[in-house]
Amino acid sequence: MEDGKVLDVQQWRVEVAAVIHDINNHVQKAEISSLDITDDFIYFNVTTLEGSDYCIQMSRNGFLIAGVCHDSATLESDVYFETPYALLDSISPKYRESFARNLMDRLNALSENKQC
Repeated sequence: MEDGKVLDVQQWRVEVAAVIHDINNHVQKAEISSLDITDDFIYFNVTTLEGSDYCIQMSRNGFLIAGVCHDSATLESDVYFETPYALLDSISPKYRESFARNLMDRLNALSENKQC
């Protein structure tokens, strides 16, 4: 890695698109933010199932709540989450319920398809 660069702008777009795809069924809305993307981080917007808006920074350090409005990086925080799931679990009880329900549905489907 040159100069400590983790990903370039295009690679960050690919990474955040994968995160958005993973969480999309457990939030009202998730999209790439209009804030500038750098080689160090990217922002994406989330509206939780409770209707709360957040702007999340994704970087090599993890996931950080950057703002409590879409496209806003006004919070000063150093609390990083290792995964987007851990971040959402901390701010959205309905995310936790949705994720658990989805997991149970998938496990039940596997159990029903199990052949002896």
